[in-house]
Amino acid sequence: HYEQVPFEVPGSWVWCTLGDLAFYKKGPFGSSLTKAMFVPKSNDTYKVYEQKNAIQKDNTLGSYFITKEKYDSLIGFAIQPYDIIVSCAGTIGETYVLPQNSQEGIINQALMLIRLYSREIEQFYLLYFDFILKEEAYKESKGTAIKNIPPFDVLKGFHIPLPPISEQQRILKEIEHWFSLIDIIERGKDDLQTTIKQAKSKILDLAIHGKLVPQDPNDEPASELLKRINSKAEITCDNGHYPVGWIETILGELFSHNTGKALNSSNKEGIFKDYLTTSNVYWNKFDFTAIKQMPFKESELNKCTVTKGDLLVCEGGDIGRSAIWNYDYDICIQNHIHRLRPKIDLCVPFYYYTFAYLKENNLIGGKGIGLLGLSSNALHKIEMPLPPLAEQQRIVQKIEELFSVLDNIQNALEV
Repeated sequence: HYEQVPFEVPGSWVWCTLGDLAFYKKGPFGSSLTKAMFVPKSNDTYKVYEQKNAIQKDNTLGSYFITKEKYDSLIGFAIQPYDIIVSCAGTIGETYVLPQNSQEGIINQALMLIRLYSREIEQFYLLYFDFILKEEAYKESKGTAIKNIPPFDVLKGFHIPLPPISEQQRILKEIEHWFSLIDIIERGKDDLQTTIKQAKSKILDLAIHGKLVPQDPNDEPASELLKRINSKAEITCDNGHYPVGWIETILGELFSHNTGKALNSSNKEGIFKDYLTTSNVYWNKFDFTAIKQMPFKESELNKCTVTKGDLLVCEGGDIGRSAIWNYDYDICIQNHIHRLRPKIDLCVPFYYYTFAYLKENNLIGGKGIGLLGLSSNALHKIEMPLPPLAEQQRIVQKIEELFSVLDNIQNALEV
């Protein structure tokens, strides 16, 4: 019993330390065991256990062996059946109970050996040992990643409350029950995350093919909309893919598009403006933590400036990722970003979701040597549906309504 203990325990329990329950040994110093000492496996060699044996819970892994003479000189590091080995480097704190048929050998520098004085407490000990390591790691790093096994004088001094054997078994059974429920919940969360992703993909598919909201015969046909953009445009009505009132066209008929200016850090002349690079653009959002300034000539500003409502499309990296500039101030762009500006009234978010659909279904990509890219010419020719303007707006409203519900569910799963 100890005068100062972390908390009160039932009368049938007893407080002790890790040092009261087991023998502990860390692997030999580096110079005591080097690769130069390893020999091919034979009938009279001894195995060198590594941390991968602990991490992967397999005593047969590894191909390092030593002679009997070397084994005898390092006999203090020899393993016995049912010893617990603990990984002390890389993935730290993984434990493994060596089975009875384990080959004779020693632990290496990256392992710690624990030999319980009584195997009756093995499962309860392992449970609490894992808890102690994570608690200690949390204190040191404010996280759950274990960086180092505590020194022996600290480790062996950790307190552990020890219940009677029968109560240990009941505790372990109860913990196993709750852990199995947690595993079921986690698997269910993963399945639900997958279902949410599939649902969003299906919503986009229905939206782009005119099946998400009903058509309204009173809407102005898309053909009239396209005529206002370009009276000479070739109008294709493909009712096999799209509803009556929709037409199929290409992006270049709907948007004027250009790219920004190639970045040149040595250029110091011109009007300095904030500019976006592809690293600032994500799917319908922007990262403003690393916005830089670049000098632009007066003649370049019209081509390179983004204004509210423009759709930006990246030509490289995650090819085709898009975002709408919905801010009340203008900004410039680099040459790897396409600026799409509607030629007439269009619901720009509808075309953002169209790009998302194309990307989801691998219908947008790039060509090039080495790094792929989406050229202006390829972008111009991308086939696009053109619904009536009013239907574009209804589709976007329905997508955002459904996505909002799915996002709320997804956010709740991550809490």
